[in-house]
Amino acid sequence: MSEVGSDEFEDELSKLGEYEGQRNDAGERHGGGKAILPNGDNYQGQYEFGKRCGKGTYRFQKGARYEGNYKNNLKHGEGIFYYPDGSKYEGSWVENMRQGHGIYTYANGDTYDGEWLSDMRHGQGIYHYQDTGSKYRGSWVNGQMESAGEYLHSNHRYEGNFTNNKPYGPGKYVFDIGCEQHGEFLQIEKGEDLSDMEWGDSGPPTTLKWVPKSITNETAGDRDTASLEWAEEM
Repeated sequence: MSEVGSDEFEDELSKLGEYEGQRNDAGERHGGGKAILPNGDNYQGQYEFGKRCGKGTYRFQKGARYEGNYKNNLKHGEGIFYYPDGSKYEGSWVENMRQGHGIYTYANGDTYDGEWLSDMRHGQGIYHYQDTGSKYRGSWVNGQMESAGEYLHSNHRYEGNFTNNKPYGPGKYVFDIGCEQHGEFLQIEKGEDLSDMEWGDSGPPTTLKWVPKSITNETAGDRDTASLEWAEEM
């Protein structure tokens, strides 16, 4: 998700690169203009007092592109960043970082729609896995699945707490046939035990062990609510 190149434009006094556009009485870039850096990057858009400010498009020589708002030479406000690998972020920026609400479409087709802080998934959000159609919906902390969340699949879902991108502690599987299996996920260091399944792509070297405890009828209202939310997100 890193940006390729640098959009730190040259200082007005450096006399580097080329500029065509409006200036104020002090000779600063002010208003609409186009500039080309010596490295081949270029920017076309609005300036205020020599700095990119307002709407503009910055094209990186290596293929990346940003279209959106600037403030004091930094991406700030709403904007879209297109990455060379085909991924894309569309949403809010604060001082060059993804922050606030945004949608990231990854090169493999996965998407994350939710809150960001300092370039990381942070807050409430939904991650959609393109290959399986499954989704994680819940809390994120510093880019990791943390606290309350749920995995939604085509015919069942898992509800519980997560830590280090994996389920941990008490939780339940809710099946479309109208029943729930309650139990607990244990995170066990690799080598101590084997797990039937592994969740997530990162985190400590642990495996998961599901310990079932009871089977009950589905909680009233759960299926209707989950089905409606699933349909709205598809």
